[in-house]
Amino acid sequence: MSFPATLAYPFRDETTMLNPQHLAIFSTIIRAGSISKAAAQLGCGKSVLSRQLARLEQDLGARLIQRSTRRLTLTEIGEQVLQEAERIDVALANIEQLAGQHQEEVKGRLRVTCPMPALARLVPVMMEFCQRYPQIEFTLLVEDRLVDLIAEKIDVAIRVAHMQDSGLIARKLVDSQRILCAAPSYLDRMPALQHPDDLRQHACLVYTSAGKVFDEWTLMRESDSYVIKVSGPLQTNNGIALVTAACAGAGIVLIDRLLVATPLASGELRPVLPEYRLMHGIPVYAVYPARDWLALKTATFVAFLQERLF
Repeated sequence: MSFPATLAYPFRDETTMLNPQHLAIFSTIIRAGSISKAAAQLGCGKSVLSRQLARLEQDLGARLIQRSTRRLTLTEIGEQVLQEAERIDVALANIEQLAGQHQEEVKGRLRVTCPMPALARLVPVMMEFCQRYPQIEFTLLVEDRLVDLIAEKIDVAIRVAHMQDSGLIARKLVDSQRILCAAPSYLDRMPALQHPDDLRQHACLVYTSAGKVFDEWTLMRESDSYVIKVSGPLQTNNGIALVTAACAGAGIVLIDRLLVATPLASGELRPVLPEYRLMHGIPVYAVYPARDWLALKTATFVAFLQERLF
C-alpha cells in the first residue's frame, strides 16, 4: 500500500507492515460515525475496535481522529488516510466476491497435461466438459515426460503409471485393460486363431522399454494360464507406433485398450481371442497438487474424469 507523497510520518518505523484489516476498520468507524456504532455493525466489542484503531495510529506514527464525547473529527492526515483506506475496503470486498465466485461457479482456464497415449480418449471428454460448463477453457500440454505440476502451473495431470508418494494428490481413474487386436486385412489373410498357442505362428508387434522386450504374452481362461513367446516384424518402445503398424495390417498387437479405443470403435482393428483374459495394464490417474483449498473447477473436472474417461 502507498500513501500520497504529501504524507510524512516522522515517527513511523519504516519496517512496520500495515495491517489492511486495521485500515478497513478505520474506514468503517468513520462511516458509522462512532466506534460504538461501528462495533455494533461488525458484531464485536467497542474496546476491540478502539485497540485496533490505536494500533493503526501507532503503526503510522500519526493521530487520525480527534476524539470527543460527542463526535469523531478527522485530522488532516486522517482525511488523506481515509481516502486510501476506503480503496482498500472496496478491494477487500471485491476479493471476497471473487473468492466466492471461484468456489461457486465452474469457470476459468484449466491447465491439463497428458501423455500421448491418453490423448485420443481425453480430448473428447474435455470438449464434453466445456459443453457442460461453457465458461471453462483448457490449455492442454501433451508431454510424455514427467511434468512438474507446481513449476508449470498445471491444474490436472493424467498419468499412466504406478504412482509413488510424491506429495501430489492422485485419484485413480482406472486399471487400464489390455487387449489383443489386429486389422481385418491381417486377420482375413492369415489362419484363424482359436487358441493362444496359435500366436506362435503369427506376426506379433512387440513393446519394449528400458532394454526389456515384452515378448511373452500371458492369456488366461478359467483356471488355465498360457504364457506364449511371440515374435514378429516390429519391436518398439512407442505405443502409437505399435497401433499404427497394427492398423496397417502388420500383425497382432497386445496393448492397453486406452491406445486403441478409436480404431476399435471404427472397426479399423478387431479383437483377437476375446474369450481369453489378459493381465491388467498400467493404472491411469488424475493427479493434482496438494492444496488446502482446491478450486471448484479442478475438483469438478477430476470428478468428471472419474465418471466419463474410462
